Amino acid sequence: MHKPLIFPSLSAYDPKLKKTIKELNPLCQGYHLDVMDGEFVPQKAWNVAAINAIEKETLHQLWIHLMVADPYPWLEKLTVQGFSLISIHIESVKEIQKSILYMKKKKWLPSIAVSPKTNLDEVFPFLDEVHQVLLMSVQPGLSGQEFLPGTLERLGKLVGYRETSGLNFKIGIDGGINKKNIGLLTERGVDMFGISSAIFDEPDSVVALQELKKIIANQKP
Repeated sequence: MHKPLIFPSLSAYDPKLKKTIKELNPLCQGYHLDVMDGEFVPQKAWNVAAINAIEKETLHQLWIHLMVADPYPWLEKLTVQGFSLISIHIESVKEIQKSILYMKKKKWLPSIAVSPKTNLDEVFPFLDEVHQVLLMSVQPGLSGQEFLPGTLERLGKLVGYRETSGLNFKIGIDGGINKKNIGLLTERGVDMFGISSAIFDEPDSVVALQELKKIIANQKP
């Protein structure tokens, strides 16, 4: 069985962000950033300068989730390294093709994010052009929400499409992931997890990440 990767979701408001990254660097392959513009979702988090500065703290892959009304201006200002994974929302992009081509030009890995209320079929036309699909398992914008059970059916549909189409895109999940459901989601075919609360709301984030990784490692093939 494949062993998915965990991307701890860093907080833009963490006063000890450098220390957090230093502690987690040995335990993960990358970091997830929930970028919010106050328009696509009510909250604001991260700005371009802060995102670009993360690279001074780690050489790990960044998974940048753009919950913004118009991602293209953000893409133009990013200077992150070539293998960064960038998720743009199917609901927010008017010119999806333009954004995907721009990301490929920058040697970034393009990803399409889809919110729970959006018909999954909307992402299918782009699946031969993206590295990953980000399946939101909560409503975009708020940390700490409960995992939406309907995500499992949507995940099954996406995995089925991947198998029958012969495509090899990755499947990411973001929202409400914890020790109770990460094992099942691993079995169902998820490749990448963006996780915030189940790591950073725990007394020791290092121990919490280790426990999540152990659950994944113990999944039987």
